Amino acid sequence: MLQFMKNKILIPLLIGGALAAFFSFKYIGGDDNSGGEQDRRKLVLQTVMKTINEGHYSPRAIDDTFSSHVYHKIMDDLDFEKKFFTQGEMNGLQKYEFQIDDEINANSLEFFDKLNGMFAKSIDRAEGYYKEILNTPFTFTDKQEYVMSGDKLQYAADENALKDRWKQYLKYRVLVKYVDLKDAQKKALEDPKVKDTLKVKTDAQLEADARVSVRQNQERYFKRLRKIDENQRFSIFMDGVTHSEDPHTDYFPPKEKQDFDVQMSGTFFGIGAQLKPEDGKVKVAAIISGSPSWKQGDLKAGDEIQKVGQGAQDPVDVQGYDLDEVVALIRGKKGTEVRLTVKRLDGSMKVIPIIRGEVQIEETFAKSALINNPGGQIGYIYLPEFYSDFQRVNGRRCAEDVANEIQKLKAANVKGIILDLRYNGGGSLSDVVDMAGLFIDKGPIVQVKSNDAAPMKLQDNEKGALYAGPLAIMVNEGSASASEIMAAAMQDYKRAVIVGTPTYGKGTVQKVISLDEMLDPITRMRLQATNMAANSSNKANGLGQLGALKITVQKFYRINGGSTQLKGVTPDVLLPDPYAEIDMGERRDKCALPWDEIAPAEYEPFANPVNGPTLAALSATRVKNNAIFGLIQANATKLKKQQDDNTAFLDEADYRKELDEANTTSKKLEELQKKGTPLTITNLQDDMKRISADSITTAKNNDWIKNLKKDIYLSETVNIINDLSKQSMNVTLGKSTK
Repeated sequence: MLQFMKNKILIPLLIGGALAAFFSFKYIGGDDNSGGEQDRRKLVLQTVMKTINEGHYSPRAIDDTFSSHVYHKIMDDLDFEKKFFTQGEMNGLQKYEFQIDDEINANSLEFFDKLNGMFAKSIDRAEGYYKEILNTPFTFTDKQEYVMSGDKLQYAADENALKDRWKQYLKYRVLVKYVDLKDAQKKALEDPKVKDTLKVKTDAQLEADARVSVRQNQERYFKRLRKIDENQRFSIFMDGVTHSEDPHTDYFPPKEKQDFDVQMSGTFFGIGAQLKPEDGKVKVAAIISGSPSWKQGDLKAGDEIQKVGQGAQDPVDVQGYDLDEVVALIRGKKGTEVRLTVKRLDGSMKVIPIIRGEVQIEETFAKSALINNPGGQIGYIYLPEFYSDFQRVNGRRCAEDVANEIQKLKAANVKGIILDLRYNGGGSLSDVVDMAGLFIDKGPIVQVKSNDAAPMKLQDNEKGALYAGPLAIMVNEGSASASEIMAAAMQDYKRAVIVGTPTYGKGTVQKVISLDEMLDPITRMRLQATNMAANSSNKANGLGQLGALKITVQKFYRINGGSTQLKGVTPDVLLPDPYAEIDMGERRDKCALPWDEIAPAEYEPFANPVNGPTLAALSATRVKNNAIFGLIQANATKLKKQQDDNTAFLDEADYRKELDEANTTSKKLEELQKKGTPLTITNLQDDMKRISADSITTAKNNDWIKNLKKDIYLSETVNIINDLSKQSMNVTLGKSTK
């Protein structure tokens, strides 16, 4: 799942205080650290399960099916590529697949203890494999393929087969580095400034250098593995349990809870990219709106970070590094440059220079611009999230800010408005309701349901719409939660045309609960005393603190009765998407809550309803004749094929052929975008004083406008607004700003 989805709390909810009455556990920790730690883990397991049972929207039965889900999630987290355990060892663990439910009910950690010991030994064995294998040179002429996806592999039959799997994996890593070194040397030889002084290396020497580099990467990788102590492996075990309830119910040990609180504070530093570890790699999970990465524009979600360079210095190969180490290299002083070498999802490579800076909170606020168009100006509103300052009575709220932007656009006599919710992961529920009310007369916006409770309809009760003219809402796979509510409501009312790609499909809300608070007072006091004792003896390791649980407590439904969960919102006008044929979003997770429906609410469609099929047909004709969209569509099929095959060549010729194809496609797309006719976009006059207040604000605005001008999806949405505006719509109807 995408990390930003885990970090969204849609609305603050209170779970009844009576829930604490169920937690009258006796803390039986002794003086022995190991015994006390084992008791603490059991208390964590017991408290988490009781909290889920009493507070989760739809708690699953703790049975053999649940046990199997937990078992496979934990094994995938620990050994997805099946490089650590043999089939024989898995046979020894197999009995636990349908036994974990019994252990949970008995508050036993037998499976965790068994797996924990086995995994520690498997690390020693694998470390010996890579050290031995990398002592021998590789040749890259054999027609071999390496299967990269763990879900397409069986466990190795025995230790010999396991060692051979490591050999294939390491050969592929060396081949990638070897080709990189050869290409770098060839490029250097083409430079007259360095060619005469360059010491040319033979292929054998380059291969040896590649093995040295991969060895260093593996050393760092195993260093990272050894940093995962028993407490962290217990967290992996607990996440296997909680994620078997649903993808957004997470266990936070004390340190992770602190990190989560920092993330939710709204202040970010660095380049503004959220990173995630994935199968021993560090990938970009999301780009933070308004951040240096967002302004630079090249770094994308899904990119794998392979090297990090400090300005013009030689980059550090970070393959095998852990997340904290990569973050430490990327962070630095404001105004300095970091250069990231990334591997794209299509296999192409790119060096991306980014100037470090602070991610300003202001960059997440709504803002607007004017798109100059032959038939009349079109208003554009960008909303990165549904923000609301709950701490202050007069704090900023996105519904009020969007209303202000609408007023400015109406004063500019725009003939239509585009609301951009792409990559908007959600936020305040009350602001969704108020914002949707800006565009309709009045009526229900969303239905919210708690466990075993009747659905509650949330309505806009203020008569009249602030804006009743042509409206398009842009969405994509990163639009989730509140964004999906907004898009769904406007689609159900036939008030706006929804444009883009299917949304994420997160129709649930979470609440963060401190597990310590769920204990009875006596147990809590003993936990605090234990923690104080650990601190006083310099043995503080989280002992005596249980952490927290982020738990799913509600579900959303459209006013037409269908859930936004799992299916998301399908746009009226679908545009080509590079990842269209790849399963993304909530539906990728087998433990996601299901789609369902309830009775529809009573509502009246918009007086002049949007004709979605007609708009879609007109757009499809344009898209068919657009070379950029054609290339995007063709590449989507290729990406799907790559995902299905998920194999890598181990001979240089075939590897190079595949790499060249990926780079050629990427370059062709860049060339087509340069040849395209950019949009003409300007700021509103009312905003110029603020924008020109200082050079930094001016530069930020210029970057934003520059990115919008070359946005092919925005360009097509402008065409759709032109089609939509031909319908007779009353743009003068209005009401006061809320």
